[in-house]
Amino acid sequence: MTGAFMSESGDLQPDDVRIIRSLQVAPRASFAAIADVLGLTENAVGRRYRRMRADGVVRVAGIVDPGALGQGRWLVRLRCRPGSVATIADALARRDDVSWISLGAAGSEITCAVRSRTREQRDDLLGRRLPRTAAVLDIHASALLRQFVGGRGHYWAALSGTLTPEQEAALGNEGGPFTEAPVVAREPVRLAPEDEKLLDVLAGDGRASLVDLGAASGLTPGRVSRRLHALLAHRVVHIDVEIAAAALGYHARANLWLRVHPSAVKSVGRTLAKMPEIAFAAAVSGPHNLHAVAHCRDLDELFEFTTDRIGSLPGLESMEVSPVLRHVKQAGTLLSGDRLA
Repeated sequence: MTGAFMSESGDLQPDDVRIIRSLQVAPRASFAAIADVLGLTENAVGRRYRRMRADGVVRVAGIVDPGALGQGRWLVRLRCRPGSVATIADALARRDDVSWISLGAAGSEITCAVRSRTREQRDDLLGRRLPRTAAVLDIHASALLRQFVGGRGHYWAALSGTLTPEQEAALGNEGGPFTEAPVVAREPVRLAPEDEKLLDVLAGDGRASLVDLGAASGLTPGRVSRRLHALLAHRVVHIDVEIAAAALGYHARANLWLRVHPSAVKSVGRTLAKMPEIAFAAAVSGPHNLHAVAHCRDLDELFEFTTDRIGSLPGLESMEVSPVLRHVKQAGTLLSGDRLA
């Protein structure tokens, strides 16, 4: 699976994919800067980006990492009564602290990511609301222990090769690529009121101008620039480029739950992070000690990938492959069919 394949997608033109890759590398780069690197006009880049955004192909948003604020993140699997999944998933999707939701197991299971910014918010959801929901038959919550890829400005490896190394270097990389770090900061950041206002605007549009951010926070563009740089550097927020995988030719998505020997967790996690099919991988607590999200063109490719590539990893003891029936929410954005809503 390569960048060349991506450019042959029936939904997008090669220049569209190059623009998406440019945004991955530098999500807040100006259209003029992207145009200069790609050899296009500024108007063409802006027009193509706005069309892809309107079509639900791509969205740039600021995602807050609760780990920087001293709070952990959780992956939750819910087994539900038949016929109740859609109602529960929709209720979860309305919560700001639930950032990722998928339905699997023929519509009887919900997998979601909980990113509560306070302990009270987390306990309300995991300790009270979900256990009291009659349609929920079973709950399993896994704490994220170490994230290997996904979020925080990572470059999804499936688009590697779309641009030359020289083009990527010319774009720069505000916030930098993903690097491993503790999931919960040892010294939590305390946010000021103006920070919260900045984060609210970035949640709606990660490319919001310094002028717009300043108007919302009451700061000058210069102070906004310095504050935004500090928030990015301390990993309080990352500028995420959300992509509708189906538009790039990926029609089979699956949650992978792996059990590996404890001594192999780091090596397997880091190997997964380099695979083009893997969009997210993390060490987690519980009976499965690694979780990953895989994107493939179809179920046959998913089978080949999981048996040949994943199945041969040293230290792997068992694996559960759970194909996603429907993706409800992605990094905070609702989905409509296979497009970002």
